[in-house]
Amino acid sequence: MKKRLNFFTLLLLLLTMGLPAHAMEAGEQLADAGLEKRAIILGNQLRCVVCQSESINDSPADLAKDLRVLVRGKLKEGLSDVQILDYIHARYGDYVLLKPPVKQATLPLWIGPWAFLSLGFGLFALFLFKQKKETKG
Repeated sequence: MKKRLNFFTLLLLLLTMGLPAHAMEAGEQLADAGLEKRAIILGNQLRCVVCQSESINDSPADLAKDLRVLVRGKLKEGLSDVQILDYIHARYGDYVLLKPPVKQATLPLWIGPWAFLSLGFGLFALFLFKQKKETKG
């Protein structure tokens, strides 16, 4: 019974770790609901360069807050979504985009996870093959 409780506790913990934190503060929101919706969509496309695995909307870092304020300021100025993304991309590089463009410099970002996943599956298959061989022999 205790093992089952530990399993469900661990499962619940793992499931809740994937939920977004929503670090945006109340004072950052725009009065115009349409602009705010665009700001949220843009913020979900931009990576916090401090946290590295979170969007600027989910990150509590000061730089992420500055970027959220910058996005909202550019929206108030009347810039399009593409212009805002280009503006931030020009200043912070490819890494600030959660989906960086595919080019030679960003190839490791696109291929790396698949390479590590394939390597892991290969090592696991090798381990299983050796285990099966040892039990037969």
